[in-house]
This record gives sequence, C-alpha cells and structure tokens, in this order.
Amino acid sequence: METTQSPAAPASQMPVANATAASSRTASHAAGGSAVIDCRGVSVAYSGVPALRDVDLGIRSKEITALIGPSGCGKSTFLRCLNRTNDLIPGATVQGRITYHGQDLYAKSVDPVEVRRRIGMVFQKPNPFPKSIYDNVAFGPRVTGMKVDLDEVVERSLRRAALWEEVKDKLDKSAYGLSGGQQQRLCIARAIAVDPDVILMDEPCSALDPIATARIEDLMRELQETYTIVIVTHNMQQAARVSDRTAFFTTEVTTDEGKDRRSGRLVEFAPTEEIFKNPGDPRTEDYVTGRFG
Repeated sequence: METTQSPAAPASQMPVANATAASSRTASHAAGGSAVIDCRGVSVAYSGVPALRDVDLGIRSKEITALIGPSGCGKSTFLRCLNRTNDLIPGATVQGRITYHGQDLYAKSVDPVEVRRRIGMVFQKPNPFPKSIYDNVAFGPRVTGMKVDLDEVVERSLRRAALWEEVKDKLDKSAYGLSGGQQQRLCIARAIAVDPDVILMDEPCSALDPIATARIEDLMRELQETYTIVIVTHNMQQAARVSDRTAFFTTEVTTDEGKDRRSGRLVEFAPTEEIFKNPGDPRTEDYVTGRFG
C-alpha cells in the first residue's frame, strides 16, 4: 500500500481550510481536546480513482464519534484508514497523515497487526468464527501470544459485552447457534479481548432488529467508560442517541478528463447536538432534516 505523509504540525498551528462557519467548527473540533487519533489531509483512492478527499478530523479519548452521510460518501473508507484495514484492499492508496497518540500509523516501522490490535474493528454483519463461543473470544489473545489467563479474559470480555449471563453455560457450543444480536455482541467481546484502546464499528446494527439494536447501543455507552469508539451509521437517530460528536460526509462530483468522478468529502464535524440542532452548513441541515440522502 502506498502512503504519502505530510509534515506534522502542532495542533495550535493546524490551518483552517476556509472562513465558512462549518469549516471553522470542523477544524476547531478536530484539533481541540485530547485526540487519540488525529487525521490531517486524509485522501483515499482505489486503483487511482479518488474515493475520499482531504479529511481533517480528530477522535477524542473515551468519546463516541459517529460518521454519517449518504451511501458512497466515504464513511467506511475513512473508518478503515484508522486501523489500516485498507492495506488489505488491492489498489488502495492513502495520502495524508494519521497519528495515534502522536505516532504516525503509516510509518514504515509500524506493524499493522499491532495497529489492529490496539484499534479493533466490529463489522456490519456479525462474523463469528466457525468455532465455539469460548474459542471465538480467546482467538485474539492466543494468536497474538498474550500471556494471560484465557478463562479470565473470556469471562471478562463477555461480561463487558453484556453476553456472559446468556452464554456462560454453553461456552463450548458453536457461535453460530447464537442469535444475530448475540453474535454481534460476541464479535465485540472478541474485539475487546485483546485489550484495545479504540473500537471501530462499521454499521454494527444494520442487520439487527430494534431490540438487538437497543442492546448494542446500551453496550456502546457502557464501553465508552473504557474505550474510544468510532461508529459508522446510516441511522441518524442512533447517531443522535449514542454519540458525543458527529462527522457529516457527503459526495461531491468532479470532472476529470471529461469523466464525472464521485468522491467523499467531510462537510462538518462538531458536537452531536450542534450537528442536529444547529448545523453550520446547509448541506448538513438538508441531510439531518431528510431533505436529501
């Protein structure tokens, strides 16, 4: 995977792209606070075709950050940048700078496997391994060689994922025997078993019924006490309910060599209440009020 890095700048010297209210708020909220992950000028292309352009955004410690926007605007592409999952996609290139606690995530000396241990991912569709419930949770600690009491890690992770009481008497049974909501909580338990710092969630409730969705949302708020969470969601009510800050992305069309190219852009990033009640950009207002998207 190719990466192009721009020189780092102190947060106090981060430039503001333009003078509009939305971009000013985006820059200030991206740079302020205790940023666990800081992104500057992040752009992504697949086989040379731009998918996401010039994102500046900071993820703060022990907050839930929601990424919203219409389909194809680059939300999931951006999420995958945060733990280098795009490395696994042939032809993907990332430009810009992404730091984690000040460390350049794309530096040649950085091990992407260790990045994914510290910044875990929960996918849209529950994807338990074809193993027992116990072995699903124990998988990460085993393959990474963590010197831990596996029984203790499995129980603690399942408790944190609000699943222990439902599965404690059938840990040796196949994970495929669980309901969809239980499988998703199992995947969350598997992600936290390796003791990450950040959890990325790519539409984790899209395949779940309202009851299971409510359980996952409650769980996110509980996990927030320990972890930093970034969630992609098409459910604006969900973003309003669970997140502290919300980033709104949209799709822009540019013409390149006579061809129209669609790519994602970050429009606005601010505290969730501001995004939904007092957005600074008319495109954000149109989206959150349902006038488009």
